[in-house]
Amino acid sequence: MTNLTYADILLPIGKKSTMLYNVVLVIAGSMLITLSAKISIPLSFSPVPVTMQTLAILLIGTLYGSKRGSLTVLAYISQGVMGIPVFAKAGSGFAYLLGPTGGYLVGFVFAAYITGYFAEKGWGRSFWKTALAMTIGTSFIFILGVSWLSLSIGLGKAVMIGLVPFVIGAITKIVIANALIPSGWKILEKLNLFKP
Repeated sequence: MTNLTYADILLPIGKKSTMLYNVVLVIAGSMLITLSAKISIPLSFSPVPVTMQTLAILLIGTLYGSKRGSLTVLAYISQGVMGIPVFAKAGSGFAYLLGPTGGYLVGFVFAAYITGYFAEKGWGRSFWKTALAMTIGTSFIFILGVSWLSLSIGLGKAVMIGLVPFVIGAITKIVIANALIPSGWKILEKLNLFKP
């Protein structure tokens, strides 16, 4: 059984309105990911910077659902590949995608889809289920990111500089996102905008 996501609640009636609505959501979401990439702290020992992108991806997947969420991330990556400096460190171009952080970018697509999928199953209403969905989504980011990075520096080093320094930050982002999503449903219920 499919449940409504946040984006579904405001979905307008009519084919043209729905298409425009979805386009606006994808553009707005890709802009949010771009802004979150600009909040970047480089690490001297790692090619992977600390950014707020993971938080943005988790929120977009959960708010939008699997299809809109993954399409939004694909739109963001496409903008970067076309030369718009949307990636961390104002990066852009296809070469950036093939660089050391390319696997993380691909992982973003999977994370948005997975968290969106679970949101469509109603997992976004529960604190623990939301946390689990976001943990699974985040795991895909690290699995693909570290795997790609390991091709150039080896698995052991990739884990040490592409995973270990980011675990605490990833947990913090999951906690922040998790504090917002289930609470939002309760607010919508109180405002009579949504009934479970």
